[in-house]
Amino acid sequence: MTDLTTSYMGLKLRNPLVVASSSLTGHLAGVKQAADAGAGAIVLKSLFEEQLAAETAAMGKHAAYAGHTEAAEYLQGYGMELGPNDYLSLVRDAVKAVDIPIIASLNCFSRNSWSEYAKKIAAAGAAAIELNIGLLPNRSGQQGRAIEEHYYQILHEIKLQVDIPVALKIGPYFSSLAEVADHLGRDLVEAPPFTVGWCGPGETPAKICWRKADALVLFNRFYQLDIDIDNLELIAGNPLSAPNEINLSLRWIALLYKRIESDLAATTGIHDGRDAIKQLLAGATVVQLCSTLMINGMDQIGQIAKELESWMQTHNFSRIDQFRGLLSQARSKHPENFERLQYIKLFVGLE
Repeated sequence: MTDLTTSYMGLKLRNPLVVASSSLTGHLAGVKQAADAGAGAIVLKSLFEEQLAAETAAMGKHAAYAGHTEAAEYLQGYGMELGPNDYLSLVRDAVKAVDIPIIASLNCFSRNSWSEYAKKIAAAGAAAIELNIGLLPNRSGQQGRAIEEHYYQILHEIKLQVDIPVALKIGPYFSSLAEVADHLGRDLVEAPPFTVGWCGPGETPAKICWRKADALVLFNRFYQLDIDIDNLELIAGNPLSAPNEINLSLRWIALLYKRIESDLAATTGIHDGRDAIKQLLAGATVVQLCSTLMINGMDQIGQIAKELESWMQTHNFSRIDQFRGLLSQARSKHPENFERLQYIKLFVGLE
């Protein structure tokens, strides 16, 4: 008998299949449908920072910062069907309606207002928060270290305010992704050598004054841009991922497994059971599903679960932790396969 149960950020899930933040989870009917289809947890559709600041700023002003595929739904016509108060109601209603963890999602690019609102989300009953920092460095003069500090600051301030787990969804565009993941994925007992003060009220460097993300979600699929050459205008690209987009997150899940303390959630390009199995073998704690559900319907959750169970039975695994990370770099006899040497073998032929 196969056991698919998984612990994610300290939350007990019946399986590692998490429905990602999207329009599918922006209403109670979608939440119920995902739970009935067998999801292990559900990430609600994001509340965007622009929605909190809608009374003082126009949506278009911040379009360049749109960080998530679902942002397209907001940017097209600036439709915001769920305001901040409605979002809290959705959290409360979803928690009451289903018996699996409900994870709220915040999409932001600045430090304004978020820590206070995060407290309200926790009070509404969310099991965790997924923080999606939609920052696209697109101007000269923006230093890499300052951009990294921006992520650290937002995460740290929210962690000071809430007791529930916080996942951080990031993109791959850092000069040293491994270093950023290391800082985000472990508690520190000393303030890191950044230019800002980190310790909270009453804290000293003798105590933990930098709090890690409980999970890293890899990777944010940034808003896709395209060009209409007939009408000479910018348009939204395809918001749905393709299966061949799995490779980037697959590599970094495999590289980071057991090297940071945070759980790892894989997202983008996971369309069937084989994709989910690959990510678990690389070291993912959970996999997030979105595009495949939009293409195939919510029943795809059950189909992926069946494929996972069948594969486990074929390979004599009764629990996921028996094979999670089996093909990660940390457990590999040939760690060079994940890095440059294998690249040279493939394209040059050197042994």
